[in-house]
Amino acid sequence: MHIEVWLYGPLARYGGSEGKIAALVQAELPAQSTVADLLASLELPTEERGITFINGDLSAMPGLQPDLGRILNDGDRIAFSHLKSMWPFQYRHAAALTGEMQGAVQARADGGMRSRFDEEQLSPGE
Repeated sequence: MHIEVWLYGPLARYGGSEGKIAALVQAELPAQSTVADLLASLELPTEERGITFINGDLSAMPGLQPDLGRILNDGDRIAFSHLKSMWPFQYRHAAALTGEMQGAVQARADGGMRSRFDEEQLSPGE
């Protein structure tokens, strides 16, 4: 199956565009391949990706990556941003989410309303 992959910022190097703003990869994968399979084919460690969209729907954020097992479909378009890519907080409520991401956000005690999703925790009041 054919997957259109956009790699932004420093991740462009995984698409052969070192030093460029973005890279477009036309990936060919076997049927039933997952996001994890795609990352492996690109040799892109999942820990290096930040905000991720599949067909325009948010599927992952830094430290919250429920999409690894998602089965991809022929013609899917995926965009991987780097970890320091910014996404304005005010847009998060209106973003369309993949089913996996929606479930992961709803399962969190904070409902996904954090300004960061890495391991660093702030003390109350910070």
